[in-house]
Amino acid sequence: RIGHSPDPDDAFMFYGFASGQVEIPGHSIEHIMRDIQSLNEVAHTDDPLEVTAISVHAFLELEHRYELLEVGTSVGRNYGPRLIAMKDVPIESLAGKRVALPGLKTTATLVARKLLPESIEEVHMDFEDIMGAVRNGDVAAGVIIHEGQLTYEAEGFTLLGDFGVMFAERHHGLPLPLGVNCVRSDIDVDLKKVIADAYRQSVHIAMTQRSAAVDYSMQFGRGMTRELADEFVGMYVNEDSLAFTDELREAVDILRNEYWALAEC
Repeated sequence: RIGHSPDPDDAFMFYGFASGQVEIPGHSIEHIMRDIQSLNEVAHTDDPLEVTAISVHAFLELEHRYELLEVGTSVGRNYGPRLIAMKDVPIESLAGKRVALPGLKTTATLVARKLLPESIEEVHMDFEDIMGAVRNGDVAAGVIIHEGQLTYEAEGFTLLGDFGVMFAERHHGLPLPLGVNCVRSDIDVDLKKVIADAYRQSVHIAMTQRSAAVDYSMQFGRGMTRELADEFVGMYVNEDSLAFTDELREAVDILRNEYWALAEC
């Protein structure tokens, strides 16, 4: 079982498998598609998927169960989840205010806890509901992910901060890893390598057959235009998706330290 989200970047990277060009010899592939928060939750159950995309935040809780596949990573280099509001206010003014976040175990939530005032009131909701909550005044601000990162301005919102930029400023220009693909630790070591090589081949095929892969991802794109889907894919499917660099390892180590520091509070 291979799990990924319906987001254009995840679906795009699965194209090699979906098109039948990539196989895992001796094994059938069951395609499991859920939103990232649901995948995070499934990974915590008694029947975790053999291979799954999850948030870095969720992975840090599950290192006893999963190992990084080191391919198909979604990385923001000076861009990432964005903090929006209806008017421009200092981030410090959100202290004690309600802020919408896209899921308890998302990486956006972990990063928010280090970049935003400690006293914010976290309000977790489906990422698709966050803009509406900000517009209606239910929350003072919201952290948006996925295509909202590209559409917020046209929809009348003000950018208070970009977590990818803020993370890089705090950590010497490092990229912000947001979602990772993981493989269960109890799988045979040789099979793990076969799975990783197959997934890398799937991503490579998608990148070389970009038009067809974007067309495939569009069917899961929540009504996005093709232009928007293509732009979003370009943001999160790149060389970082093919190999896990030393920069990414360092960034994950920082997030790991921040996660455990918060857990001890």
